[in-house]
Amino acid sequence: MGKFEMSCDCNVIHEDIVRKYKRGFSKSKFIIALSDFFKLLGDNTRISILTILDQHEVCVCDIASILDMTKSAVSHQLKVLKDAGLLKSKKKGKEVYYSFVDDDVKEILEIAIQHLRGE
Repeated sequence: MGKFEMSCDCNVIHEDIVRKYKRGFSKSKFIIALSDFFKLLGDNTRISILTILDQHEVCVCDIASILDMTKSAVSHQLKVLKDAGLLKSKKKGKEVYYSFVDDDVKEILEIAIQHLRGE
């Protein structure tokens, strides 16, 4: 450890805290779902798509053009996000437009952007 790093040198176990979290916490379905959610956001293409959709609903063709990708590749990533319950789609003629299902994911994305910008 470096000179200025902190570590816990005590041997005290705070039983109330340990007991609270030991009840299946590490392998719970909730923790797995939370991990899977952040894995979805951990992909460059998917996070780029979400950043585009943060402004307004956009059709597949426009997203493909913005990201310089094929419509097929973009559609695949959109399907992953939609199947995860993050996006919804709406067909207008031959075009399919995507947007957030609700403001929750949009808010998480915006908070992360603000954090990274130091706001």
